[in-house]
Amino acid sequence: MSAKWRGAWVRRTDGPGKEIVFSANSMLGEANYEEKQPQYWNDLAWRDIQDVLNLQPKTGVAKNLVLFLGDGMGVSTVTAGRILKGQLAGRTGEEELLEMDKLPYSALVKTYNIDRQTADSAGTATAYQCGVKANYKTVGVDGTVTLGDCAASLIGKAKSVLEHAHDAGKSTGIVATARITHASPAAAYAYAANRVWEHDGMVPTEAKALGCSDIALQLVQDNPFINVLLGGGRAYLTNTNQTDPEYPDQKGFRTDGRDLIQEWTDGKAGSAAQYVWRKAEFDRVDPAETDYLMGLFEPDHMQYTLDAKNDPAGEPSIAEMTTKAIQILSKNPKGFFLLVEGSKIDLGHHASKAAHALNEVVTFNDAIAVAKDMLDLDETLITVTADHSHTFSFGGYAPRGTPILGLVPESDENVVLDNMPFTNVMYGNGPGFRLEGRQNLTGVNTADKEYIQQSAIPMKSESHGGEDVSVFADGPMAHLFRGLHEQVYVAHVMKYAACLGEYAATCRTCRTHPCTASAADKHTWTGFTLVATLLLLKTIIN
Repeated sequence: MSAKWRGAWVRRTDGPGKEIVFSANSMLGEANYEEKQPQYWNDLAWRDIQDVLNLQPKTGVAKNLVLFLGDGMGVSTVTAGRILKGQLAGRTGEEELLEMDKLPYSALVKTYNIDRQTADSAGTATAYQCGVKANYKTVGVDGTVTLGDCAASLIGKAKSVLEHAHDAGKSTGIVATARITHASPAAAYAYAANRVWEHDGMVPTEAKALGCSDIALQLVQDNPFINVLLGGGRAYLTNTNQTDPEYPDQKGFRTDGRDLIQEWTDGKAGSAAQYVWRKAEFDRVDPAETDYLMGLFEPDHMQYTLDAKNDPAGEPSIAEMTTKAIQILSKNPKGFFLLVEGSKIDLGHHASKAAHALNEVVTFNDAIAVAKDMLDLDETLITVTADHSHTFSFGGYAPRGTPILGLVPESDENVVLDNMPFTNVMYGNGPGFRLEGRQNLTGVNTADKEYIQQSAIPMKSESHGGEDVSVFADGPMAHLFRGLHEQVYVAHVMKYAACLGEYAATCRTCRTHPCTASAADKHTWTGFTLVATLLLLKTIIN
């Protein structure tokens, strides 16, 4: 094998002009000597035991709900993102903690759609935001609606946590790094039999005739109450005669001639409302003087973190958008609901560009840190989860500290039959497959942001993975997240924690264990009584 494959090399800077290149093994010996001592692990475990023993569940009612959604952030992505965060700081990485890792309660949720073993983002978004499982590519509607069935979608609407929060007098907001009309944010406010119905040009004529409208129109026309909307997707709200303000060669997509951005602005006349599309404008927004803010920073999705510096108009980071959103929403004495989606984790994976996907995890982590710092977790439930996973994995017996985006060093355990080096991370399927055989990666910079990781199965776009994903939480009723649950459980815990929707009347009477099955627990027993009554009537009739 090539000598270039031997060793896992990292860089560390020890002061100005003192960059040292050394192996992962030498770094481990220098920085992690204490880990070789059994007492280190005994002490660490005992501290963890004490932390858990001292945990006191918060059983009050949540004033605020913040849902952080890492799109495509499966367990392997969380682990690799954690390692990258540590390595960017000059450490080996494996010992690192993300902000979500520090939240005291966690669980697993099952991500399948009603009709698919491996889910898409629309059906899963409906589950964790509306509390019901849905079919593949349907958004904000229940399982009676199949893909493209407009008529059924007009009846089978599933109300989201955001809508319930608004009904309770709370402020609401959405932050995303994808289009604001994309599947995950759309489930917070829209009902569509097909997630691609983002603008009117994508809605079939027959569906329009039945009364189905596009997602962008539903956002502006049916949900004027949403206080904060930050993300991408200008072209989906503007028409084919409008030139984009940032890219003169691009126009909007709407075929109905409507300018929904202007309509949103007109609808806020007399209110403290602002629309912005570039970072300088965003930075000038005073939260104390703003009740409504729409910021659309790209015609399509926002830039990847690693590309944002090249944006001519500039873009706020997801942490900056989260900060501004919380500042605006926190003015409401009744509290708020905020959805924050790290959207481009998923898009990086689909392109099999792991450098992009994992750097998006790191910046998503920054947004979680902002919220934890700004909010009182005695009155705010913070929930961090993912909608689904990807076919992303890493392995190969790499030594401790091996660059997560680098090559796995040659060893007796890593015997490769084609005698060529392989990357630490890779995909089960995707565009990184070469029909003529595997590329020799000797001398290739696999940490480059545009490098496409190798995959086993040739596909134009890498697919989602079907395994369970994690939930991390802190705040009122966060202790309900433990064990394995259906994905709908996420929405129901949020509603129960804040006494919203079907839990509004009864949840205050049943906040502590044990919760007795009494008249107070109407949510559980009403459904049972109805079923029992129907069965009794059927028996009498027969």
